[in-house]
Amino acid sequence: MRFSAPNTDVLHFTAIDSPVGEILLTADDEHLTGVYLDGFDSVLERLSLRTGAEAVESPDLPVLVSASAQLGEYFAGQRTTFELPLAPSGTDFQLQVWEALTTIPFGTTAGYGELARWIDRPRASRAVGAANGRNPISIIVPCHRVIGASGALTGYAWGEERKRTLLDLEGVTARR
Repeated sequence: MRFSAPNTDVLHFTAIDSPVGEILLTADDEHLTGVYLDGFDSVLERLSLRTGAEAVESPDLPVLVSASAQLGEYFAGQRTTFELPLAPSGTDFQLQVWEALTTIPFGTTAGYGELARWIDRPRASRAVGAANGRNPISIIVPCHRVIGASGALTGYAWGEERKRTLLDLEGVTARR
């Protein structure tokens, strides 16, 4: 999957309900730029300040309509992959890690060290973990599929219970 650079003139957003709580979706005019599970007001404020873009509620924006529908299908067990134009903001290293995350298939997991090897940075498992935690397009860029080397659930920006719910939905068994 290739990411595009986000257009920062306008920050479109909408919120949807899900089994893991309310989800905030953000987008530029054409690309999904974020999927957030907490702190919506602070997320919108931080993104607006960083980019200078005005936050505009846009539930009818085509990319947000498509993202909402595809997430609904995912949570209903009817979708295992996402087909959306994505434009996350991050460093070159973060983008490399996030692209690698998109290669972890539905219903499977990978470790941080494994991900580091995939991007030809075998000693960078901690940096991979940090980049994983900064993923702005959670669920769709499946950072929840990364687990500890022992097979145990490890940190998830949105909480271990949400990570467990997402992995359970995909039929993954990970150690508690």
